[in-house]
Amino acid sequence: MRDWSLKAGDPLSLTIAADARLCKTDYVNDHIWEFEFGAGEPAALAIRTTYGLRARNMRLFYRFGEMGKTVTNPTEFHSPLLLRHFYPNFLSLTFSPFEDLDVAAEYWIPESHALAGRLVVANRTDFARRLNVELCGALTPLDGQSFAPAQQQMVNVLAGQTGGLAPVLFMTGGPNPGSGPHPSLAVDLALNPRLTSTLTWTLASEATIESSFESARHIAARPWDAERTRIELLDAGDTLDIQTGDADWDAALTFSQKAALGLFYSGNEHLPNPSFVQSRQPDGGNSRRGDGHDYPPAWSGQTPLDSYYLASLLPAAPDFLRGLVENFLSVQTKSGSIDGRPGLGGQRAKFLAEPLIASLAWNYYQNTQDEEFIKEAFPKLLAFFWNWFSPDHDSDRDGIPSWDHVLQTGFEDHPLFDTWHPWSQGVNISALHNPQLEAMLYREANALISMAGILNRNDDANLLQAQAAALRASVETSWDARFALYAYRDRVTKQTSSGKVIARHKGSGNMRPHFESGTPVRLLVEIQSKSPAAARPVVEIGEMVSPNAKGESEVIEKFQWRSGGLVATSEKVFSKIGRVSVKGLEEKDKFILRVVDATIEDITLFAPLWAHIPDEQRAQVLIGRSLLDADRFDRPFGVPAIPFVPDREADTVANSVYLHWNHLIGEGLLAYGFQNEAARLVAHLMNAVIDNLKQHKTFYARYHADSGSGIGERGALTGLAPVGLFLQTLGVTIFSPMRIRLEGRNPFAWPVTIQHKGLKIVRGHDQTDVSFPNGKTVTVTDRAPLIVSAD
Repeated sequence: MRDWSLKAGDPLSLTIAADARLCKTDYVNDHIWEFEFGAGEPAALAIRTTYGLRARNMRLFYRFGEMGKTVTNPTEFHSPLLLRHFYPNFLSLTFSPFEDLDVAAEYWIPESHALAGRLVVANRTDFARRLNVELCGALTPLDGQSFAPAQQQMVNVLAGQTGGLAPVLFMTGGPNPGSGPHPSLAVDLALNPRLTSTLTWTLASEATIESSFESARHIAARPWDAERTRIELLDAGDTLDIQTGDADWDAALTFSQKAALGLFYSGNEHLPNPSFVQSRQPDGGNSRRGDGHDYPPAWSGQTPLDSYYLASLLPAAPDFLRGLVENFLSVQTKSGSIDGRPGLGGQRAKFLAEPLIASLAWNYYQNTQDEEFIKEAFPKLLAFFWNWFSPDHDSDRDGIPSWDHVLQTGFEDHPLFDTWHPWSQGVNISALHNPQLEAMLYREANALISMAGILNRNDDANLLQAQAAALRASVETSWDARFALYAYRDRVTKQTSSGKVIARHKGSGNMRPHFESGTPVRLLVEIQSKSPAAARPVVEIGEMVSPNAKGESEVIEKFQWRSGGLVATSEKVFSKIGRVSVKGLEEKDKFILRVVDATIEDITLFAPLWAHIPDEQRAQVLIGRSLLDADRFDRPFGVPAIPFVPDREADTVANSVYLHWNHLIGEGLLAYGFQNEAARLVAHLMNAVIDNLKQHKTFYARYHADSGSGIGERGALTGLAPVGLFLQTLGVTIFSPMRIRLEGRNPFAWPVTIQHKGLKIVRGHDQTDVSFPNGKTVTVTDRAPLIVSAD
């Protein structure tokens, strides 16, 4: 195990929770803790939670005393606080509160309802000493009572109540109530010369004081060293030890693997294998309903795109990827459809999953060569693929499906389709050809073709190849040479329309806009109202001025709520507009009729690059003129969601760097041989991640493309450092400790060493040295793709 020495100004992520690999986690009642590196009030060596907002705050911290002097604030310690080891459910720190008195403080979460700790105190002098240790508990309840000294079975404890929980703090060594300003348990440790003394404690938070006390005593009796060894061995098997030439990178890459593993909860009757939440922080983990159906979307299920990114963060733990695929397949219906976000509480998004599940399965096969899994999964994956081409998702039967909901895109704030922001258009997403969906389906088809080849299913392969060709042709038709980027196209006209206001009006009334267009266009009807719920507008649009004259017309009555009013997309397209009538509006309501503006540029339009659709020449144009254009997508901290800010209030959305989308773009760069550009992208992303780990001690859901500042939820999956993209860019794939793949060269500024279960890879700039667990060593200088094994 690597012995770290991370201090307050280094990259840190200090949230810990029960580990689904080691216990049965409680998805609806999970207590998540965050260590404070000398922060809080009072400043202390502290760990805190809110029990999922069932308490205002619950905080445990140490107070040390010797010879009349007491110290709580780590800045006043004789030697500084250093983080030595960290795992999803375990932290180990060292410090010296007084001279020649070394302390190792460990925190362990053995299960969802408990936290345990251990102090190992070493007297480095040649004389005996006496150290007073107080473990203080500051509970600020929402209801109930604060921590106070109590007795259970003649044992001194601290006990309190909040939000239906009865936390009890139990300590070994025969503690007494402390004399300090905070409720505490205190022990006087007699420290003999050159020897150590150990103190353990447990906080259990069950429904009653009695059950909490019994749980705390039971956990305190568990063999601490054996439990720690178990944690360390498991972590060594599921993570990679990556050593670059930059200590900050090392920490960020390791914390990301730790955080990714910490997002998992145990499988249950709703999903057979462990699944994950987007962010596991102290304010989460409490379902008041007790079934998870009141959780926010970030806690309500796994999506294919999030699963794809999460799997890339755990290259040494492919079984998690297999489990995620099996979870999706477990909710498949007879028609082949798979819900887009199945959850551990039985939640369903009620829209079709993104077509990435076969790609996930193929990634798993490439790493494990598990043919039995492919054989079992292929028919289900094939049925899911073809379900996308059913009339429910391909209403015009042209063989090219459309999205049903903006949430399927993985970019819910999309300015073209979102309805929550006043600066978004709120266009019906199914009205347009979407290059992202078509690219994902193309990649999915190719994954299935590869599987069919292994399984000798030639008929299926032929059908898939034909469909893949149609998808590729559709995507290529959307190429806009003027802007060197793929574009949205109307499903009827196959054209990309530019926005234009046709008519404005206050209240109900009739208009004669006299609008004409050489190419038919789709229309967007917007109602701005202070009381949209009460509005029942009816809008009639006709090509001709007279309602009795021949020409296209449409009556629009079905509107969707939109921030500040209502919005509707026309089902028909129009070459001209001669009359518009509006009924059902109040005098102050505003009516706007405009052409749908499909010229929006956004990060999802690079999906064809990831799917390997453009030829080499077009890919170079796409990368050189769009992706690497500093006025558009090339920013200091990653590729932004939108290159141009449509409104001042849209800054944090437009300039958001979504790491899962940047990961796909990075894979696209590598597919076309742009290794240096991929390395540059990785560096930009790592800079954003590291800055926030240093300043705020956490990952964020997104990062600002120009400033690198964190945006959105703390500790979120979509903001974890890109471990997988780093390794792919490095040209290293680890299939097992006995088999790896090397490709290209090391494009980073320093040699990289990777260790895993006895395997050691030293990736220099001119050569790679590989040492296998069986003692075999290999030196590779060739840049061509090469499988290296211990056989």
